[in-house]
Amino acid sequence: MHWNELLPTILLSLVPAILVLGALASGRQTSARAWRTARTATLAGLCLSALLLALGLAQRLPAVIGVWQATPLQLIMLLLANFIAFVVVRYSATYLQGEPRQQRFVTLVQTVFAAVSVAVLSDFLPMFLAAWLGISLAMHQLLMFYPDRPRAALAAHKKFLFARAAELCALGAFLLLYLHHDSARISVIVGAYAAPGGNLSVGEQAAACLLALAALIKCAQLPLHGWLIQVVEAPTPVSAALHGGVINLGGYLLLLFSPLLLQSTPARALILIVAGLGSVLAALVMMTRISIKVRLAWSTSAQMGLMLVEIALGLVELALLHLLAHSCYKAYAFLSSGEAVQEDLLRRQAPGRRPTPAQWLAAGATSVALVAGLAVVVRAGFDSSAFAVVSPWVLLTLALTALLAERRGPLASGDGAGFLGLAALVMLAYFGLKSLFAVLLPPAEHTAPLWADLWMSTLFVMLFAGYGLQRHGLHLRWVQTLNLYCYAGFYLDEWVTRSTLRLWPHPLPARIKAKRLHATTGEA
Repeated sequence: MHWNELLPTILLSLVPAILVLGALASGRQTSARAWRTARTATLAGLCLSALLLALGLAQRLPAVIGVWQATPLQLIMLLLANFIAFVVVRYSATYLQGEPRQQRFVTLVQTVFAAVSVAVLSDFLPMFLAAWLGISLAMHQLLMFYPDRPRAALAAHKKFLFARAAELCALGAFLLLYLHHDSARISVIVGAYAAPGGNLSVGEQAAACLLALAALIKCAQLPLHGWLIQVVEAPTPVSAALHGGVINLGGYLLLLFSPLLLQSTPARALILIVAGLGSVLAALVMMTRISIKVRLAWSTSAQMGLMLVEIALGLVELALLHLLAHSCYKAYAFLSSGEAVQEDLLRRQAPGRRPTPAQWLAAGATSVALVAGLAVVVRAGFDSSAFAVVSPWVLLTLALTALLAERRGPLASGDGAGFLGLAALVMLAYFGLKSLFAVLLPPAEHTAPLWADLWMSTLFVMLFAGYGLQRHGLHLRWVQTLNLYCYAGFYLDEWVTRSTLRLWPHPLPARIKAKRLHATTGEA
């Protein structure tokens, strides 16, 4: 290997190696030293990831180096994973003070993110799948940090089975792609689909559908979402690591293989139907929940569905931006969930006022004018294809409408100009960041079938209508009935849980203790 490739290979290999060494050292040390070692290891991984991304953006790294890939997609994901790892470790050192098995926790956290680093950098299908399996098994142990909690055990059991199903789907897809391309290199396989408009064989179509199914399962899409809601029984840093980092790997899988996915109509349809419906339903359910961690979990399911939809629509740069923003926000939201009571008290002191129909119409007209004005400017001077997919702009228009219509609370009364400026800033930030990430990623086909655009636009309108009814229509009896079904999650998880336990029973801790107590009492 030439020196120009040897040094980058060593630097890339050091990131997971540092975390692995930190995990091994932490498991043999006292609690205080274990946390210091973990902070040092994650900080070193973060700094090295930032250096690698800077080198990659400066085009000082080859796209493929030995067993690793070093394109901007991989390096951005590597930096994100190590940033979340550092934040979680720093927070956990205080959060878990006095808890038993702290060394086990800090060892597992570093193991999880070492495996994530391998997965996002790997250029070989077997290595990627092995790292994905390692992430899942280590995360399973973190979810069982409190093994005596029945709900935690049930959630971990369901997650364990669904994760194995997703990995089997990925394994099937990888085998089909290997047989078709006679190569296990991801860069070679993905490069074969760089030119759009190719005709896929039956095996390639099946592989694309299996990859889509694996991502849907990994991203906890309805109806296989219940475990994500119930794992809030685990410590808060575990939730931050899961929602801020690990669950995004389903989206990364589709981003990685997006050139193949965008040429497969059945795979795109599968994602648009399942993830599209799931994201709308999960968002409506989220608004009925009171527990902050449960609300955040439902929000994650909705956001993951929306991110998968963006990939299926061909908006891969928007999906990557969404992934990064969601990871950082959700990690912060879980780690700051202890402030939820204070925030709720502030909201109660300043309740919002119900907008009048005239205010809704004025807000809608303003939003349409803002988006239309941006469309004219963008198409004329920047990118004529920016509005080839209309449904995201429909969603943005509806979101701006709600923002402008509901601005008239006691704390924001009479501040219409400020909210209008905020709406314009949101639009400019959306387009600017989307354009920035489009430069970092390989060009993708930014077209979607007409039916897909109409389907998602309809779902977004339904979401907007459901939001308005839940916020301002609960005085109606039929809305109250609908709200009850939303609160119950449409009873989907109950059906899945019964089916799962029927197919693969699992003894829960409370049942085990009850049987032991009964046996002891009987003997006495």
